[in-house]
Amino acid sequence: MNLPAPRNTTPALGPSPVAAGDAQLSLEEARAAILRALPSALAAAGLAGHAGQPGAEDVPLLSALGRVLAQDILSPIDVPSHDNSAMDGYAFDGNALAAGQPLALQAAGTVFAGPPFAGSVGPGQCLRIMTGAVMPAGLDTVVPLELCRVEGDLALGTVHVAPGQLQPGENRRLRGEDLACGKPALRAGRVLRPADLGLVASLGLGTVPVRPRLRVAVFSTGDELRSLGQPLDPGCVYDSNRYALMAALQRLGMDVLDLGVVRDDPAALQATLEAAIAGADAVLTSGGVSAGDADHTRALLARLGEVAFWKVAMRPGRPFAFGPVQAAGRSSWLFALPGNPVAALVSFYALVRDGLLQLAGARHEALPVLQARCVDGVRKRPGRTELQRGRLTRAADGHWQVQVAGSQGAGILSSMTQANALIVVAHDQGSVPAGGLVDVWPFDGLV
Repeated sequence: MNLPAPRNTTPALGPSPVAAGDAQLSLEEARAAILRALPSALAAAGLAGHAGQPGAEDVPLLSALGRVLAQDILSPIDVPSHDNSAMDGYAFDGNALAAGQPLALQAAGTVFAGPPFAGSVGPGQCLRIMTGAVMPAGLDTVVPLELCRVEGDLALGTVHVAPGQLQPGENRRLRGEDLACGKPALRAGRVLRPADLGLVASLGLGTVPVRPRLRVAVFSTGDELRSLGQPLDPGCVYDSNRYALMAALQRLGMDVLDLGVVRDDPAALQATLEAAIAGADAVLTSGGVSAGDADHTRALLARLGEVAFWKVAMRPGRPFAFGPVQAAGRSSWLFALPGNPVAALVSFYALVRDGLLQLAGARHEALPVLQARCVDGVRKRPGRTELQRGRLTRAADGHWQVQVAGSQGAGILSSMTQANALIVVAHDQGSVPAGGLVDVWPFDGLV
């Protein structure tokens, strides 16, 4: 196993969020406990790194997509840099509208986007102007082409404006209206999106200060697991969890350390976990956290850290372990997920995703939630959160609707591929009749 040298030092460890044991938590209680326990880079002063990592690194603009902004970007210019026209039309002095009478303005030329108009405009005159063109001195209002009538040539004819069509100053973008020089254009902690990169480019900046990528070590546990390329012995299955979880991490812009499959052996588990702690800020495992698992798992984690074993009132899912772990003077954060393929991936979205983003220095943004009509209905008793695979579509009336996608067994990964969303039936909610409203997490919102 070849791990890169660690870049961070030991993070400060806080108290375990809940006492270790068999207490059952609601999904929301578990989510809140994780976020309270994890350090937040946004709480650190200046560019102090998350989990002790160094601060910002400047990367080229086109390499910054999906990275976490390390510091506020202050605009070096006013945007727009001059008053300009918001649309194609005719620019004139808005004082002419004060009388409330029809206007007849003489066009005196055309101004295009680019260099300012070099001439002058006298009383009763106007200029044909294009969207984005600098507003000439003394002109502050633009009448759109569709709200005026032109006699003769568009650039030199007579422009008629009926009363009541617009107010003085309309259709003009003011200098600095979008961004004022010296003011924040983007705030630290933002996960950069395409529009953000366009905004940075509009400021003339070619690089962006971003946080180092969070490093997450991933491994699966179980004697029954086989890696790709190995023969599939009787009673064994190929390890799918690792690949699904690593893909989910890559979509979050994180560096992944693949530590493979670890057999159910205390020495092998300890060696792998110590290697993960040495090279990663967080450790993500699947399998080995349910009540029936060997005692050596809990004993090992008790020696290495303050890991709490929880029963989370959710389906699929339920067994989950979380907490700080330490080895050889370094620390990391362990997230141990259930072994069933769907349960592992759903637990990642519901319990791990937001915590890892917080460790990465990202500003918290709640998952987007839609309300949709449930086509099939869902049978459920209050007391746990149900997260079912669903297919979200638009109904003929334009409203969102969601249909249960395939078998809902915790090991049926094919139904996860048929789905494009999770149907979320809340902890205290009972059965949902066909046509009833449910909350939905679109998969594209989980990036």
